Amino acid sequence: MDKFEDVDYWKGIVLYGLNQATYKIALGKTILELASQGKETIEWHQLSKVYLDTYIERLKTSDNPQQSNPSRRTKMERIVDSLKKGSIDYNGAVNLVATEAFNDVIPRFQTIGTNKDIVGEKFYHFDFGKRLYLHDSTFLINEASKQELSDELEARWSLLEGAFFLAHGDFKLSNDVRDIYLENSYSRTNITGNIPFLQGYQGNTCFYCGERIGNKDIHVDHVLPRQFIQHDEIWNLVLSHSICNMNKNDSLIGKHYFEKLVARNENIMGSNHPWKKKIADSLGGSPKKRNKIMLDHYENAKIVLNNNYWENSPKYNRETDPFFKRLITKLNNK
Repeated sequence: MDKFEDVDYWKGIVLYGLNQATYKIALGKTILELASQGKETIEWHQLSKVYLDTYIERLKTSDNPQQSNPSRRTKMERIVDSLKKGSIDYNGAVNLVATEAFNDVIPRFQTIGTNKDIVGEKFYHFDFGKRLYLHDSTFLINEASKQELSDELEARWSLLEGAFFLAHGDFKLSNDVRDIYLENSYSRTNITGNIPFLQGYQGNTCFYCGERIGNKDIHVDHVLPRQFIQHDEIWNLVLSHSICNMNKNDSLIGKHYFEKLVARNENIMGSNHPWKKKIADSLGGSPKKRNKIMLDHYENAKIVLNNNYWENSPKYNRETDPFFKRLITKLNNK
């Protein structure tokens, strides 16, 4: 049996990892940079800074997508975008990287395929959120093969971007539309407080499948995905089962659901509830104007999400899905 060298394990990570985004490639570049600086013990803030700088430098010259899912942007893309637009400063960006960007990539980097045992902790170990400790293997491969490894990371990053670009449709137009929403975006708020209000217009039934929701299973969902719409305004919120919410995830809904949402909002507008002013402020004072603005949002979502429909069909409707109806009836009767 052939004996593998440390550099072979590193190349296995880079070339044969399961990359659904470019996080792992950026971490590889970050680790080699820190090894070049002779850093053995790396404070989390320093790790975050070098990782952020790696993405800033990459996104200066590349406007390609950084992950395979056309309905989402990576956390790093969103952080760099916010930094460019001035909604956060550099230190704020570093702090966001430290708290939000490493949850998956640090624990999973030393993996070939799905196997964590092949590499183990050959190149580093970590105290999550505090420090990362580079091992001798990292310094040795960096000293012996730095340029080769750096070139491989660059080539792999470009290859992934090319593959992701093909999955994203008109990526430039998509980004132009996203920027419109990012200009007025705000951080997530606690939307569970909207449950009593929404129950007044939905009862205890799921917006998507029309079946009863148990009191312990109520989710508040963004009909147009939150990562696209970038707000938590009431006109886009509905109640759903957890299973419907999680299955839908960031998918685009069909026109029939959109029309149902329009009708729900007009129902609210016909009431005396003070929250109807929120809808009027967001969408307009007349049904015609509200319908047009909502339709514009829907058409923009189709561009950004690349027609990535729930269950891959614009006609998919949980209320007429016989298998799901049987399933949810069984779950509700437990």
